Amino acid sequence: MTPTRVAVLGVSGRMGRSLLHAIHEGTDYELAGALASADSPALGTDAGEVAGLGRRLGVAVTADRAAALASADVALDFTVAAAVGANLAACVARGCPLLIGTTGLDGGLKAAIDTAAARIALVEAPNTSLGVNLLAQLVAQAAASLPPEYDIEILEAHHRYKVDAPSGTALRLAEAAAAGRGTSLAAVTSGVRSAGGTARRAGSIGFAIMRAGDLVGEHTVMLAGPGERLELSHRAHDRMTFAYGALRAAGWLRGRAAGRYTMADVLGLA
Repeated sequence: MTPTRVAVLGVSGRMGRSLLHAIHEGTDYELAGALASADSPALGTDAGEVAGLGRRLGVAVTADRAAALASADVALDFTVAAAVGANLAACVARGCPLLIGTTGLDGGLKAAIDTAAARIALVEAPNTSLGVNLLAQLVAQAAASLPPEYDIEILEAHHRYKVDAPSGTALRLAEAAAAGRGTSLAAVTSGVRSAGGTARRAGSIGFAIMRAGDLVGEHTVMLAGPGERLELSHRAHDRMTFAYGALRAAGWLRGRAAGRYTMADVLGLA
């Protein structure tokens, strides 16, 4: 099969640069387009220069979505929540499958993704690592197996620049735990624990959050019961693990029928 041609939306960000490195490392993927915001200093420069690859890739960074998607087989969105709606609309207009790795999406964007999935193949993935997506499966199994008196807490830590909290991955793990207990996250979440708050509500799922330094991403799901606790953890040491997972999803999405998919589908865990 010919290489999968990938448009990277959010090319000048941390994940965008990691994706460029991952694409450059092998022969299974080619860069088809590179999108940045209209005020990005990277506009007009070669994507290889943006990533610090030491060579040109022959793809100029643009703020024109249609141009970035023009020859792409798949698009990968690692931008900001405010840009996702326009990126989604551009992919639908082009008929281009899309992986959305951007987090902090509100209900309106979630609904727009549902609607777009009738037209194109879509994966919304707050975390694209294989380990985290396997962790979600284990969390659901643990929550289903242990009795409801085992309290569930999601502990997560990221770099100082991450804005959304809890992280998209923490919310995904909490959703897995809630599903394991046969309920929804909205019905059982107790939000972020804070001083002066009320006592824990039975059956609730809570979050503890840390933002510091250059932490890539750490998540622990704690199930604490009488006399014991079970902890299921994942620690990312290098952002490239997310880039490799995103490219794996890109290859899986290529030519896929319209629909809303997950990383569990991509990895054969569903």
